[in-house]
Order: sequence, then C-alpha cells, then structure tokens
Amino acid sequence: MQKSAKKLVALCGVGLLGLALSTPTRADDQKFITIGTAGVTGMYYVVGNSICKFMNRTSDEHGYKCTAQATGGSIANLNGIAAGDMNFGTVQSDWQYHALHGTSTFAESGPNEKLRSVFSAHADIVTILARADADIDALADLKGKRVNIGNPGSGSRATAEVLLDTIGIDVGDLALASELKSAEQSAALCDDKVDAIMFSAGHPVGNIKEATVSCDTVFLQVEGGEVDKMVAETPYYSKATIPAGLYKGQPDTINSYGPLATLVTSTDTDEEAVYQVVKAVFDNFKRFKALRPNFADLDEKDMISNGTIAPLHEGAVRYYKERGWM
Repeated sequence: MQKSAKKLVALCGVGLLGLALSTPTRADDQKFITIGTAGVTGMYYVVGNSICKFMNRTSDEHGYKCTAQATGGSIANLNGIAAGDMNFGTVQSDWQYHALHGTSTFAESGPNEKLRSVFSAHADIVTILARADADIDALADLKGKRVNIGNPGSGSRATAEVLLDTIGIDVGDLALASELKSAEQSAALCDDKVDAIMFSAGHPVGNIKEATVSCDTVFLQVEGGEVDKMVAETPYYSKATIPAGLYKGQPDTINSYGPLATLVTSTDTDEEAVYQVVKAVFDNFKRFKALRPNFADLDEKDMISNGTIAPLHEGAVRYYKERGWM
C-alpha cells in the first residue's frame, strides 16, 4: 500500500473512532427501568411519570429508558420489586417499614433485606370523606356504614384497615367494605353507593375535589386518643393537616396523620441506574416542585432523611455526596 493510501486509512480510522465516541446511545444499547406507581388519577402516577420524563430527556447520554407503570399501589409495588418485576416503586413509608422488617402484610413473605430507599416526598394524609346525609360525624360513626376502604394491593387500603383496627372497628362491622380504586370512589360516593371513602393522599387531589363539587360532603377529623397513641408509637406516621378551604364545603382545618410518600428500589438495581434517577429529579428540582402545590415546600436534605426507613441505595448516596448533602 502506498504511503498516501496508508495515511488516508489511518485518518479514516481516527475519524470513525471519534464518530463512535460522540454518537448517541443506540436503541439496542439502551437499558430499560420501570417505576411502579398507583392509579392513573393519583399523585404517585404523576410523580413516576415525571421522573421518567426528566430522565428520558437525557437518555442518549446515560443509556437508560424509563417507563412508569400504573399499579395497585404501595403493596403491589413492594411485591413487584421483591419479585424483580420492576426496578423502582412509589410507596408509603409505613409499608416500606413493614416490607423491610417482614411485619404486618409482609409477615408471611418475611423481611426484604434487599429493599433500599431513594428519597421521600410529600405526606400521604389519611382522609375520610362522607356524604353529608350519611349521619357520619366522627370516626366511631363509620361502624355499620358502607365504606370504600380501597383496592387490595394499595397502601391506602392497608392503612385504612390499620386505622379501623386502631379505633376498634372490624372490617366485618361495616355494612359494606367496598374495594373501589381511587378513580372510582368519588362517583360511588355521590351516586350513593357508599356512605364514606377512606383514602391516603397528598392534597389537593383530584378524586377528592371531584367528590366535593359533585355532592354535599363532610370531612372527618382523624384524631383522638387511639390515633394519637398509634402515631406516637410508630416510626413512620406523623401528624398532618389539610388546610381549611382547600375543598368546597371544607371551612375548617382537618387534623389527621399519615406516612410519607417514598421512592424505593432494590440492591438488585444497578448503581448507575439509581444514580441517574436521582440526578434526573434533583437536577430538575424546580420543575419537580412545580408539579403539585404541596411539593412547593419540599427540601432536598429532608427528602433524603425523612421517611427513608430502608438504607439508602449506594447509587443515591453517590449523588448525595457529590452535592455535599451527606
């Protein structure tokens, strides 16, 4: 081969190498991650899809493609992570605790020692909304009534059962223990198919707003000696309030309690994947906080310490240390 031809081949090789280094990740090189959320009308679904939206904007740089899935909620997500069916899940901190320790709903499956925290977000306030004509003015009045306690697999359902047990009401004491999903319960309430709905959520939330504008409703104060004792004895509940006037027909502040919404994963999830999820959220933190009114007061350092009952995943720790938060 002549010297000029050899030089041309060498230059072409250098050029192709440079092109390869600068070419965005090919579709067949991408890695896929999934986030389990909850019903499509709830905040968990909004949070999961927003995380994926932030992450997918830079998928050509890091090689991950993110998908958020509608699921039954916290319990379903924790079971899905344990089974390897999903990488991340949005879950209430109370059920994160029980999954980690193998207690309550998770007593039979045992402790999930692989469970890891990523960060926490808003408070999921235990909310009870009743028809104004149902003669329900206090927690004790739920006995003998038709109550939607939520769909199996949701953290909201499990938390409702805990509250009923705490105040001395067995599910069997209800005239009807309805199992409707969050998207269905406001219509059921206003169509007089149930007398009350029990729901854990960050406020304001669409299905509660829909119910309050569609029929006459009353919020119950979720308080009392039994509730206070339960909150004091658990590491995952704290007192919370729904501000007065947030919904139609709600002139008073509603006292309640609740867990925090948290994002969790597993030690089986790649460190880089967790790092990129965390980076997507906190590099876009102003946009994340703008998603919902109750996100406005979120603080980064609180989000990596409050409600993160399982140990933080090493990928999350890596990012937090880079930012000087740990």
